[in-house]
Amino acid sequence: MSEDQKKQLEQQLWNIANELRGKMNADEFRDYILGFIFYKYLSEKMFLYANQILKPDGIDYKSIKENTEQGKEYIDAIREEALDKLGYFLKPSELFSEIAKRGNNDTADESNFIIEDVQTILNNIQNSTMGTESEDDFDNLFEDMDLNSTKLGKTTDARNKLIAKVLSHLDKIDFKLEHTELDVLGDAYEYLIGQFASGAGKKAGEFYTPQEVSKVLAKLVTTGKTKLKSVYDPTCGSGSLLLRVAKEVEEVSNFYGQELNRTTYNLARMNMILHDIHYRKFDIRQEDTLENPQHKDMQFEAIVANPPFSAQWSASPLFLSDDRFSQYGKLAPKSKADYAFVQHMIHYLGENGTMAIVLPHGVLFRGAAEGHIRKYLIEDRNYLDAVIGLPANIFYGTSIPTCILVFKKCKEHPNNILFIDASQHYEKVKTQNHLRDDDINKIVETYRNRTAEDKYSYVADIKEVKENDYNLNIPRYVDTFEEEEPIDIDAVSKEIKAIDIEIANSDKLIAVFCKELNISTPF
Repeated sequence: MSEDQKKQLEQQLWNIANELRGKMNADEFRDYILGFIFYKYLSEKMFLYANQILKPDGIDYKSIKENTEQGKEYIDAIREEALDKLGYFLKPSELFSEIAKRGNNDTADESNFIIEDVQTILNNIQNSTMGTESEDDFDNLFEDMDLNSTKLGKTTDARNKLIAKVLSHLDKIDFKLEHTELDVLGDAYEYLIGQFASGAGKKAGEFYTPQEVSKVLAKLVTTGKTKLKSVYDPTCGSGSLLLRVAKEVEEVSNFYGQELNRTTYNLARMNMILHDIHYRKFDIRQEDTLENPQHKDMQFEAIVANPPFSAQWSASPLFLSDDRFSQYGKLAPKSKADYAFVQHMIHYLGENGTMAIVLPHGVLFRGAAEGHIRKYLIEDRNYLDAVIGLPANIFYGTSIPTCILVFKKCKEHPNNILFIDASQHYEKVKTQNHLRDDDINKIVETYRNRTAEDKYSYVADIKEVKENDYNLNIPRYVDTFEEEEPIDIDAVSKEIKAIDIEIANSDKLIAVFCKELNISTPF
């Protein structure tokens, strides 16, 4: 598929999304359109898989008569295999294309009333997984899609017409799922999530990391690797960051994530399945990462995160006996959980692993407990590998400048820390700043080659960091001072005199005009 065709698909899906919008806010219509796209994806996947099984018999899945004895035998056999391979099951009559067709037939009778059927089918998808390995991955996956909500229309008829219209539009789009080497739909889904994020204001940061920042994080943690046993994101949002890591290597064996927000947790699971990540390969949990971690006693080869900046947490004294925090002797402040996320991630990082986390600049220099934790990480553990300053205003919902901290338990360069100041390397698009491909590549290549470049990067000896009292503020290490050109005082003086003469001449001319008009001069 060409880039133009890909963009055309993205635009088609965005136009359909706007059909749904009405008076709904971005969060609400996002949940509906992404849910419908996901339902279509599951249906097409089911149809392709069933036809593959039925190919030796020369039967098309849609042609099976469900109420006949033979039809029931076929369906039972396919159900068993589908639950193992796909993790869910849909009958022929439950397929997206069949419902879309029925909802848009020309007869004005009850046969085109599909709301209840669609709601039942969405429930059936979940119910089909009960008691199987994939049950947790599909549990309440469609709970944010209330098809009887008045947000979709004041009357049942109005809601039915809108849903039928949206399904009809989606049914005409070919997701090209038979081309397994293409991730056309996955890319389009990511595009839609990004579009919703750009219109969601402050809330966007809860579920989405801008793609260019995801690229930087993903490239950093995959440096020197072609395969990963595991990747983990403790604040995974929609799962986009985990999926981005997978694009940087040949294979990721397992994906792990945790997310507090229920709706975003559902979105992350959908995103995984829709990117053809098998249900056995991902483990996304819903809970508060700091207060109730879900992947205990595990270590991961790559960890990435864009946690909520300076979030509040309990900072309960009980955590001083928690293995994640106990060795530091102090907890991150209650009003700023930034270092609590760092400590959590360090605990889960494998000995051969790399972690990269986006944080506000305050973590580089704030004192008290944070200063104590920072010193411990550098002096006692020597885990900090790099500090990367990013441009301001690249995250949705906040304009503050941010940084990326890279940590390793086994550093290749144990005697130093790399500092990169990429804060001035970006493109401004409307009200948002964006990292261009060249900006991303410069950051990553500088990190990988550990190069020092005037006004951009610096390799600081650990002793130098210690002399700076473990203050990591980037200008202490990367000198970006631009010397101003010397001012020629004589030339400025002559210029001022010339201006004075011009003003005097203008005054004389105005005085002549005023005299002719018989009015007083303004000076």
